[in-house]
Amino acid sequence: MYSLWLSWKHLIHRPANLFLNLLLLTLSTGLIVAVLLFNKMLSERLDRNLAGIDMVLGAKGSPLQLVLSGMYHVDVPTGNIPLASAAPFLREDHPLIGTAVPLSLGDSYKGYRIVGTDQRFLSLYDIAIDQGETFNQPLEILAGAQVARNLGLEIGATFHSIHGLDDNEDLVHDDHQPFKVVGISKPTGTVADQLLLCSTATVWMVHDHDHREGEEEQTHDADSEADHSGHNHEEEGHEHGQDGDHDHSGHNHEEEGHVHGPECNHEPDQEASADEADLTGKEITSVLVKFKVRNHLTLNLPRTINENTDMQAASPAFELNRLYSMMGSGVALLRLLAWIILAVSGISIFISLYNSMKERRYELALMRTMGSTPGKLFKLILLEGFILALLGVVLGLIAAHSGIYFAGQFLEAEWKYTFDAFIFLKEELYVAGIILFLGVVAGLLPAWQARNIDIGETLSRG
Repeated sequence: MYSLWLSWKHLIHRPANLFLNLLLLTLSTGLIVAVLLFNKMLSERLDRNLAGIDMVLGAKGSPLQLVLSGMYHVDVPTGNIPLASAAPFLREDHPLIGTAVPLSLGDSYKGYRIVGTDQRFLSLYDIAIDQGETFNQPLEILAGAQVARNLGLEIGATFHSIHGLDDNEDLVHDDHQPFKVVGISKPTGTVADQLLLCSTATVWMVHDHDHREGEEEQTHDADSEADHSGHNHEEEGHEHGQDGDHDHSGHNHEEEGHVHGPECNHEPDQEASADEADLTGKEITSVLVKFKVRNHLTLNLPRTINENTDMQAASPAFELNRLYSMMGSGVALLRLLAWIILAVSGISIFISLYNSMKERRYELALMRTMGSTPGKLFKLILLEGFILALLGVVLGLIAAHSGIYFAGQFLEAEWKYTFDAFIFLKEELYVAGIILFLGVVAGLLPAWQARNIDIGETLSRG
């Protein structure tokens, strides 16, 4: 115990050197551990939210963006796709697809995304109801556990959605009845905890109102133009009549999809089934697909969709591997930088102990004359290196976990993802052991010289 106290007194006798060595050790340890923590937690979040999904179907664009927006809800969607185009893949009797879950995105509430879907989404992420019930009627909301906790939502709470994914009060949908929270889910540890779930019909209902208002404005503008240019239209109609039986006005109406009156009798429309009529004009954002079987047909299905349809199919596993690959170079660079700083800190500890030993040669010689053994002097110098390394490890671990905690606060505000800064990895023990070993190794040569000090020569020099 006396040796430990004496080693500590020697260290604090040179505060500048002590501060520099601790700073380098703290930076290197903190950076290494922070990279390990962030990489571990990010990998767990990404893998946990895979939920066995084999394919994401959506609009043309970046496949990585489609996966991030459709599965992880951390990016904007690539666009919408017609429900009629996605309908064949939503069939329950599809020979290759076991589960297909439609998603309709675009609105939010206080930064949390509102997702229009169906009950299959609940089984996809093993969502259980904690309070209330699931969504069944339009404008009913099943709130994720984290959303309910962070926003203080309770059963019966009401709110209006915001158009878009930003918390912008100028874009509030206040032209319809408010959403009503009818249920709160149990925590799942997945992205479902951060979502407000409702039926797909709810999303259509909210946005169909905006669409109807836009059509009314367009109709009003068209009527006004017709009133101002009626005479010209009559003249144009007369000229067309003279040229023949070509009714260009009617032709344009058909191309633009205008609604015709009862007198317009289109046989294809009459022959259309009720299901097809229900799909007309409806859109969704994406479809999460789990394959029924895995063979060469499912392997080629994404490529077939990409080449032969206006939709895009992305493989989450492939895109995540690309993401890991892009991130891997940055993580490797940070890790390399941390080990370089650690090596520099080891050299700094060695230089500090070596210079300290040279300055204290007379003191060490006096200790020998007063009964200290060579082994005790050897242990004294080694303890100084060990104490420096131990302090650096402790401060580095505190810095790493504190950094992850504050970074997690920012990431949660930005992405709504939580990061647990107070988990400990077994890799941290390996890092701590390596740094403690480095501190001892850095003190070996100075300690050996202190052990073999020449008492008579040193005392004679003064």
